[in-house]
Amino acid sequence: MKQFQFDYHSITSLTRDLEKVRLWYKSKSCSNVVFQIYSDSLDRGQMELVSNVITRTIPHAICMGCSTNGNIIEGRLSSTTISVVCTILEKPSTKVKLLQYTLNGETALDVVENIKRKVRENPWVKGVELQLTIRGMSLSPLCDALHDVDESIAIFGGGAFNPDLSKNDACVFSNVGGYSERGILVLLIGGEDLHIYTTHIAGWKPLGREFLVTKAQNALLFELDSKPAYEIYYRYLKILNDEHFFANTLEFPFFYKHNGIDILRAPVHCNEDGTLVMTSDIDENVKARLAYGDPWTILDCIRKDGKKIGEFKPDIIKVFSCAARRSFWGKEEISNETLPFQSIAPTSGFYTAGEFLRTNGFVNQHNVTLVIAAMREGDGDDSHKFDMAEDSFSGQVSMINRLATFIDAATQELAQANAKLSLMAITDPLSHLFNRGEIQRCIKECIAEKTPACLVMMDIDNFKKINDTYGHKEGDNVIIGISNVLKKTVDETGLSGIDSSDYRVMEDDDDFDETSRGLRESILTVKSPIGRWGGEEFMVLLRETPIEKALDFAEKVRKAFNEMEFEKAGHRSVSVGVVEIQEGESADSAYVRVDQALYKAKENGRNQVFYAQGGER
Repeated sequence: MKQFQFDYHSITSLTRDLEKVRLWYKSKSCSNVVFQIYSDSLDRGQMELVSNVITRTIPHAICMGCSTNGNIIEGRLSSTTISVVCTILEKPSTKVKLLQYTLNGETALDVVENIKRKVRENPWVKGVELQLTIRGMSLSPLCDALHDVDESIAIFGGGAFNPDLSKNDACVFSNVGGYSERGILVLLIGGEDLHIYTTHIAGWKPLGREFLVTKAQNALLFELDSKPAYEIYYRYLKILNDEHFFANTLEFPFFYKHNGIDILRAPVHCNEDGTLVMTSDIDENVKARLAYGDPWTILDCIRKDGKKIGEFKPDIIKVFSCAARRSFWGKEEISNETLPFQSIAPTSGFYTAGEFLRTNGFVNQHNVTLVIAAMREGDGDDSHKFDMAEDSFSGQVSMINRLATFIDAATQELAQANAKLSLMAITDPLSHLFNRGEIQRCIKECIAEKTPACLVMMDIDNFKKINDTYGHKEGDNVIIGISNVLKKTVDETGLSGIDSSDYRVMEDDDDFDETSRGLRESILTVKSPIGRWGGEEFMVLLRETPIEKALDFAEKVRKAFNEMEFEKAGHRSVSVGVVEIQEGESADSAYVRVDQALYKAKENGRNQVFYAQGGER
């Protein structure tokens, strides 16, 4: 695989460059020639002129191109409006085929079906490269539909753009379908000697707290945490909704997981009502965080991924980089993140309106991301190593990174503190069971939802005597003892609704502490919440549990507690009342009935279970 890259200055220079390509091509045994034209201008006349000259000089060549927000030649941002990249495929087995379709909201799914059909008809395909106009339409249906393409086939590409970030006009063109302002170019490439390696590099990191996307539709983000989305940018970053909004938010896109990978989504505009217009679709009901761009971190990511790309030993490297990255770096420094790839192989590409890449079988539309497609024919040449100085990264951290680390650590500590406060608000500190207010809330919620349930209420027999005789510390030990019996019995009888292995793993975690233990125990009792009703009284709500199983549970608690031996208090007993919550019954009525059942167990001699409608057990 051989590649020629040159900038267009005039017809004379273009003709001279093309003649060099033609002579080299004729002197070799080659299979195909592909020209890609990148135009940082919407001058249709110039684009068609360059395309026509190429086609006249090398008639059998494939010629394709698009408008861009900047061209990448030899790893650098080109200083000219139009750049030309010629790729010559040398192996006879390597094949290419160019398709072009009209693309809009109505044709997108038909386009995908045509692509799938062409891929099936050409089993040699290993890669599908896309260049398409995307602004003003949702590409999610197209991306989702491409999921059905054979999983071994790489899918990658970029969205055509306008030199002016604020405008939607863009185009694609080729010698197959001509010029189109609503179109998609699909380059199929493959063969037994062709190999493709793809990856994506962001370098932006999440910052601060999570927000829930509570309302979104396609590329419109209406609400975060049920508040206008714009408020996040004003409250946390003091970014105003003015003509500088896009430039000021560029460094802070949203970061969230989509199809199992981290995705960035950047706002391009803010409406008067606080709705954010995103560069592409964002999902509803996902948790998102603001992300920050730090040159130090970005370049460190480039270095790490560059080494992996170098190990692939590519012949050429294609770059699809978000125009937001160009704006972030600025004209003078943008090549810092693309030039290092030139040390491995000829590197070219363009700045896009969106980047596309298949990862784990899913085709995702990216923003603020660098998508790389490295290719080679045969085994590759390992004479070129990735060259990017490591010394500048070793042991050093940028000020931005340090501040972000501080904010993340503070945010995490605050979240843990809030979790502890939330836990304290609903739990009894001694028993680590729910407090009375929370167990009452659970019972009322169960009744409101009309969920069948039983109530089990118990009282430690002669508890005042324990405190008076052995002291309150021993009384606390007895309270803790019955609490542990309750939790263990709920677990062992399968009434928790949770496999015990799901939470035992937590105890092996380095971060497992008393707060985690309390949360675990609260989680454990979600189906069958346990509460300290007051003093030595306890209440258990057994959801969706028949009375026979509730009575069995009560008896196991009574027996297990009676078998415990405390250091000073010795063996103790508990009396238990059990009732079924009746249809249409209020919570207060259920409390009265289960309390009466408990009273009956006491009256009948203590250390027993009494079922209000079934007598002594």
